[in-house]
Amino acid sequence: MRALTGARLFTGEAMLDGFSLIIDGDRIADLVADDRIPQGAELVRCPQGSTLAPGFIDAQANGAGGVLFNDEPTEAAVLAIAKALRRSGGTGLLPTLITDDRAKMAQAAEAVNAASSTPGSGILGIHFEGPFISPNRPGVHNPQYIRPLDEEDIAFLTGLPERMPQGRVLLTIAPEEVEDSVIARLAEAGIVISAGHTVASFERTCAAVGHGVRGFTHLFNAMPPINSHQPAVTTAALTGRETWCGIIVDGIHVHPAVLKMALSAKGADRFFLVTDAMPPVGTDATGFELYGQRILRRDGRLVTEDGTLAGADIDMASAVRNCVHMLGLPLEEALAMASLRPAEFLRLDDRFGRLARGYRADLVLLGQDLEVLKTWVAGE
Repeated sequence: MRALTGARLFTGEAMLDGFSLIIDGDRIADLVADDRIPQGAELVRCPQGSTLAPGFIDAQANGAGGVLFNDEPTEAAVLAIAKALRRSGGTGLLPTLITDDRAKMAQAAEAVNAASSTPGSGILGIHFEGPFISPNRPGVHNPQYIRPLDEEDIAFLTGLPERMPQGRVLLTIAPEEVEDSVIARLAEAGIVISAGHTVASFERTCAAVGHGVRGFTHLFNAMPPINSHQPAVTTAALTGRETWCGIIVDGIHVHPAVLKMALSAKGADRFFLVTDAMPPVGTDATGFELYGQRILRRDGRLVTEDGTLAGADIDMASAVRNCVHMLGLPLEEALAMASLRPAEFLRLDDRFGRLARGYRADLVLLGQDLEVLKTWVAGE
């Protein structure tokens, strides 16, 4: 048994001073007043002014540490991406496969399933971002792989939750490309469905939400702008309290003023941070290859030669800092958007996203400048 002491504790919902966190194995055993630390517990002293918080959960990371999941859909690649993101506070991850063929999707699922069985991997499931998206909003996704969802796809996808009972399957679709009955079948099988890369109307989006769409993938990106006469998908996302929105807070994908407007309209408790990270994150690389084309790393952007954004060059700790310094959010809200909120979206908040008795000891220790000092995954 270990006692982490000396730091402020952010429980996922509130800051506590004068308390210590007790870890027993891979679980949080208790939160106790500093003068109530159990006798015999090993003391781990945290630096003065530091903050101990639930580890960050990233539901959308395409790669990191020089590895791209689409290029290497293997267990080793998944573990390498997780390791690279751990240095920036990431303790939970859904490796993300962007639009690709059916064989690649099956390989990716097997890789994630194997990696999630590795103790301390931090792998919480898989995110398929496509290929059932709009050909009118592909972003950097390869149009040749975008296709309708058929019965073979449905059988493959609905079988995954049973094979990954401890993880989650997140699927990004364009609602206008998938029928309501199919959305309902996927949702009933336990798949978390998100709308993205879409030109769906406001009405179509609301109908899809009623049949099982739970959230929105990198809100505002690969979606039409808000129009007063045709409000479309983004307005449906902001006016519905039952849904969740993933956002990239790098100051590039969405202007900070627009993010402030969105948070004010819907409420910050329905937003969660994602990185949309690509291979250069955690490295000094100047670019990488995607679908055979060169992606350039320039001034915080990852772009094709024609300037199309190709994922993001940001980690979760940087996103948290941006929420505080760029958006003016309280630290508590920024930390929740990186931990508890994604856990709630993924229906994993019964074991992740809080410092609470019985929760897994996935933790991040932050310094006074919100730099990552240390992470723990399953208590290690």
